[in-house]
Amino acid sequence: MTLTLLHTAEAHRAAFDDLAAQIAPEAQLRHVVRPDWLSRAQAADAALQGEIAQAVREARGAVLCTCTTLGPMAEGLGILRIDAPMMTKAAQIAADARGDIVMAYCLDSTLAPSAALLDRALERAGHTARVHALSLGQFWPLFGAGQIAPFHAVIASAIRENLSAAPGAACVVLAQASMAGAAPLLAGVGVPVLAAPEMALRAALDLPN
Repeated sequence: MTLTLLHTAEAHRAAFDDLAAQIAPEAQLRHVVRPDWLSRAQAADAALQGEIAQAVREARGAVLCTCTTLGPMAEGLGILRIDAPMMTKAAQIAADARGDIVMAYCLDSTLAPSAALLDRALERAGHTARVHALSLGQFWPLFGAGQIAPFHAVIASAIRENLSAAPGAACVVLAQASMAGAAPLLAGVGVPVLAAPEMALRAALDLPN
């Protein structure tokens, strides 16, 4: 199966290739990497949607958008946004536990689309939860500088410190794909920590989770 991934960071190419090798080695991934799409989305560039739509038309196979900021635009174009399966899972966990959700994010442009998607997932699950939005934007320069392991380490540390302020939390959501490496570092915190890439890749390839 061929899958086209739309990225706004070069680091995601290797990350998704590694993930696919583990869960679907027969899959063929085609990467479209456009860092400018993120800055243009943040600047509300009116021409961006048409440009992404053209990339979707030229894509081979299914299409997965790995940028959370571009999520609503991707959804409007009928393609899978990376955080959709994760938010559905988070809402199910919160509904089953009758608890709340901690949503960690690093980019301000991520907050509104992520929160809106999570709200819709909670509505479908029939659960009203408090979403504790945890801004970790101070660590984003590490990712931009390619310091991926330190980035994940400080993300995990900050989440551990802040979980005490959300005693009713049923799970933690890492809103951006770039944050996924923090999840294994949070083993033992007592609640599930959800990262988007594997769930989204499985959904895009229609694999069981």
